[in-house]
Amino acid sequence: MGDGERGSAVVEFVLVSLLILTLLLAVLQVAVYVHVRNVVTASAQDGARYAANADVDSAAGAGRTVEVVARATSERTAEGLRCTSSEEADGTGLTLVVVRCSGAVPSLLSALGNLLPLEVTGRAVKETA
Repeated sequence: MGDGERGSAVVEFVLVSLLILTLLLAVLQVAVYVHVRNVVTASAQDGARYAANADVDSAAGAGRTVEVVARATSERTAEGLRCTSSEEADGTGLTLVVVRCSGAVPSLLSALGNLLPLEVTGRAVKETA
C-alpha cells in the first residue's frame, strides 16, 4: 500500500457505515409507519363498533378510538390524532357510525417531527333499540 492510500480504509468504512445506517433508519421508519397505521385502523373500527351499540352515543366512537390507540402505541401517538365520529346513512337505508382519524406518524428521530400523514376510517352499522 502506497503512502497516498494510508487511512483510506477508515474513510471508506465511515462513508459506507453512514449509508447503511441511513438505509436502516429508513426501513425502520417504514415499519413504524405501517404498524401505527394498522393499529389506528383497527382502533377506528373498534371505536365504530363500540359507538354502533344501541345504548351508546355515536359520538363516543372517537374517544374510544383514541383510548385504544394510546394503549396500543403511546400517548404521544394518540395525542397527535384528530378523530371524529358521526352517523351517516348509506344507500340501503342503514345507519352507519363512521369514525375518521387523521394525524401524522411520529418519526424515529424526534428532531424531524411528524412527517408521514395518516388518514383512516372505521365503519359499523348502528343498532336500533
